[in-house]
Amino acid sequence: MSNPADGPANPGSAEESVDAALTTVEHQMSLLWRRARSVSHQLSRQVHPDMEPAAYGLLSVIRKEGPIRLTELASCIGVGKPSVSRQIAFLERIGLVFKEADPLDGRAQSIRLTPMGEEKMHQVQDARRQVFRERLAEWPMADIQTLAESIAKLNATYERDGFPTDGAP
Repeated sequence: MSNPADGPANPGSAEESVDAALTTVEHQMSLLWRRARSVSHQLSRQVHPDMEPAAYGLLSVIRKEGPIRLTELASCIGVGKPSVSRQIAFLERIGLVFKEADPLDGRAQSIRLTPMGEEKMHQVQDARRQVFRERLAEWPMADIQTLAESIAKLNATYERDGFPTDGAP
């Protein structure tokens, strides 16, 4: 007779359980990413009707980091400088960011939010927080904290593998 504390009697069943769990994680993450892309698209349109979700992501980083060089911004989000440059040109045209001489290196430029960009991002991020509040209103606080800790743990795993870090607590 086997002891349940020793694990499953059939060693293959443990691997099957891991595979089943990973399949569920993969499915749920894929669903979450699709929904997050949809929300990001909606949020970007709230900032400006012609804005792409990628530009909204740049605004979020600029708001969090403060003045930032183009190369640092590209590194933060893990995309190439040409893509970021194109998005920044759009954001500059619509008055949400501006470039200024970098105080540490006058030859370089830093990108920062304009007052209008700051106000738009404040409004949209408040709306985003409200969406989370509504979606998670019925969840016990312990479950919300567990979710936050689990996502942070997953993100830390990706960061160890070389993905860009966020730097937020």
